[in-house]
Amino acid sequence: MRKSTASRVTAMLAVAGALALSAGTPAMAAGPKAYTCSGGAISSGNYSSIKVTGACSVAADAVINVGGNVTVAAGAVFDAQSAPSTIRVGGSVTGGAGSLVGLGCQPPSYTGNSAHTCAVEPEGHSTITVGGNVTVTDAAAVLLNGIKVGGSVTLRGGGSTVPWSIKNNKIGGNLAVSGQRTEWLGVLFNKVGGSVRLTDIALSDSHPGAPGVYIVQNRIGGNLSCTGLTPGVSGGFVPGAVNVVGGRATGQCASLV
Repeated sequence: MRKSTASRVTAMLAVAGALALSAGTPAMAAGPKAYTCSGGAISSGNYSSIKVTGACSVAADAVINVGGNVTVAAGAVFDAQSAPSTIRVGGSVTGGAGSLVGLGCQPPSYTGNSAHTCAVEPEGHSTITVGGNVTVTDAAAVLLNGIKVGGSVTLRGGGSTVPWSIKNNKIGGNLAVSGQRTEWLGVLFNKVGGSVRLTDIALSDSHPGAPGVYIVQNRIGGNLSCTGLTPGVSGGFVPGAVNVVGGRATGQCASLV
């Protein structure tokens, strides 16, 4: 459906990686310990928590268990969307200003031509579970693709030339996205137990006929509310492929159910 984000994320990793003086494969210990990644790939292991301070990816097919939280510092890159992996986070995931938080990738057989494929092993897929919440403020980009979140997802502010993707996720609580100034943003094929609220999002996609924020085929247990989205909203290109809402659909999304 959209241009590939892999090359843009790779470029961001390269820039951030040049600033990181140490890369790291964490040493295995007898019990889970806190780990700080300042650059490089995070390998399989059990950790009490992970803090990302540089440009960090996840090793292909890694199996990572985090008992507590994953924290992505301001300006850091956590790229768990380029290679398939299994990640279980018992706590929450947070991201700071200017960060890139990318979780999950899937082949086209999962979501058709709108798939966010893995740059490494394109037919592979991620299995990523977050027990708590995902909360990111003023990020350069957020890419959530095929993950499971027990709590809520809250994305406030931020934006860049990297398209934002909230696609094919299972979210137990609410989804709130607000204040982005970015090139493109899509909320597609998600299952949300609570409500979805999209507010004050302005897109700068220069492609002819850019329809605005994509809000496509989501199943929402609560309400769907959309206000202040420019240049508008889009329900996609498949007739009848609407959102299913258990509560009320209001604002710009009232016709997308």
